[in-house]
This record gives sequence, C-alpha cells and structure tokens, in this order.
Amino acid sequence: MRFLAIVLFLTAMTVGAQDAPKQGGGRGPQQPHKNLKVLKDDQVRPVMGAMRGALGQRCEFCHVEGDNASDENPKKLMARRMIELVNEVNAKFPDGKVHVSCYTCHRGKTTPDMVPPPAQ
Repeated sequence: MRFLAIVLFLTAMTVGAQDAPKQGGGRGPQQPHKNLKVLKDDQVRPVMGAMRGALGQRCEFCHVEGDNASDENPKKLMARRMIELVNEVNAKFPDGKVHVSCYTCHRGKTTPDMVPPPAQ
C-alpha cells in the first residue's frame, strides 16, 4: 500500500498537462505487461511516468525499443534495483509516509550528483 502511495504521489508531481490523456484518444484495451519482477501490472504506468520525470528520459533509455519486456538493456536491470531500493528505504520509516523517491537523488538527471554544487 505504501508503494502505491509513492507511485501516486510521484505521478501527480511529474505528469504535466501535456502528458494527460486526450478524451477519445485511448490506445484501446491494455494488454497485461510481461516480465514484471518488481511492479504489479497496475503500477507500471504510474511508476514509469514518475521515472520519466525523475530521470528526464524517455522509455527507450531503459527499454529495448519495441520490446518493453526485454531485459537486454542493463539500464532496465539497474532501474529494477533502484525501485527496490526506494521501496526498502521508505519501508524503514514507521510513519508510512514517502520520504524518498527517484527524484530525491536524480533531480532530472540519469546519474545523481555525487558532490554538492560549489557554494555561490
């Protein structure tokens, strides 16, 4: 349940008006996602939207174009580990609130800064 709260929180923060679905322009019935190991089927779209905002990248950064189920791209495997890390850290807080997300470290970049920026 906590994970779902995180997903909804991040999705609300990252999905802008330009990403909102247009009425009548759906893709038809959704097929179940394949090769899920960390997420549940109903979590995939909101989590991917949050990751897109947190890393500033499109789907093909982690996925093989045309085959989202493929694990050939090592970035997808790292993304899975990072999702597990975020869940693990948030699970250690007794208040049940979201304390960290992908954006906490990445701030719109694929690689987090390892040192603070120089003082101004």
